[in-house]
Amino acid sequence: MKIFILLIINFYIIFFSVSISSQNLNDLVLEPGFKISIFADNLDSPRQMAEGKNGTIFVGERNGQVIALIDSDKNGQADSKIIVANNLTYSTGVSLFDGDLYFSEISKIWKIENIEQWISSYNSDSGMPKKILVIDNLPNDKWHGWKWLKHDQDGNLYFNVGAPCNVCLSDNPQFASILKFNNDDLVYVAKGVRNSVGFDFHPSSNQLFFTDNGRDWLGDDSPSCELNRVDFEGQFFGFPFKHASAVMDPEFGKMNSGYDFIDPILELGAHVAPTGVSFYNGTMFPKQMQNNLFVALHGSWNRSTKVGYKLIRVEFDEQGNVVNAKDFVSGWLKNEKVSGRPSAPMIKKDGSLLLSDDKANVIYRITYSEQA
Repeated sequence: MKIFILLIINFYIIFFSVSISSQNLNDLVLEPGFKISIFADNLDSPRQMAEGKNGTIFVGERNGQVIALIDSDKNGQADSKIIVANNLTYSTGVSLFDGDLYFSEISKIWKIENIEQWISSYNSDSGMPKKILVIDNLPNDKWHGWKWLKHDQDGNLYFNVGAPCNVCLSDNPQFASILKFNNDDLVYVAKGVRNSVGFDFHPSSNQLFFTDNGRDWLGDDSPSCELNRVDFEGQFFGFPFKHASAVMDPEFGKMNSGYDFIDPILELGAHVAPTGVSFYNGTMFPKQMQNNLFVALHGSWNRSTKVGYKLIRVEFDEQGNVVNAKDFVSGWLKNEKVSGRPSAPMIKKDGSLLLSDDKANVIYRITYSEQA
């Protein structure tokens, strides 16, 4: 499909139509009844997404900007793109609360107030929307510096600060943690977390579930990456002393950490690199998928044979324990060749699932029909 582009510099807006030539969707394998299409392409390392009340999809692009995607004719394909913030460093995380858009850099978190109102009312004199600094005292290390943002139902903002290393101890307690910003205070939600780039709140219990990327250079199959559950604030999840359920670190494992270690509720496999996660709370998918967690496995970079490169679906019992985990979408890895790297799922208000891919530079849309 031919792409039509109209760039209006004052508005920072690009109109486009979607081309599916950027990804061979026929290679992808989905659970029965599901279809996958391209929601948006020609993006720039898209990561986390959030949906506004008007249906605008906001995307953090890792290479320095935050964009808004609009599907004005409601056909399942974005037909316009607006740049709402640029010249950022690792702008991966986005979250919406009460109409305000929050987005991250390595050491800062910003917000734009009433973002969809700005989108709907700009005119020929409009420039970029005003951004307001929310947090500016975070570490600036690029190693594991990209953020994931999420508001709870009370408006508290949660975010991660990854370890500035493969494995190490740091004097700065902010490293290797998930934090909560509450009334200008930073509260430690989880400690001993090497690098979480995805977490979400269970739709029923409101408990926080998060993934964690395991350390490197202990072999092809050790240690496993993790899925964890926070039962109360301040729990310690092992890093750098212990990894996965039973791997003591060769350098730090014999030290007395002073903490009780919390084991993961699911081992995801070594080097699969879990990133974005999203609980399903829509009505389009089969009823048994309610409260399932979708987890993007971004894929390995330092393993003799590649693993990951898929979207999985995790089922739980009423106590929040894992019952089952299975592939939901796969096929980006074939014969050691990689065509895409899923980075973050998001559930739209219509019940479909959007999935960003920061290698193919697209966002997929996954829908369900019993007749599919």
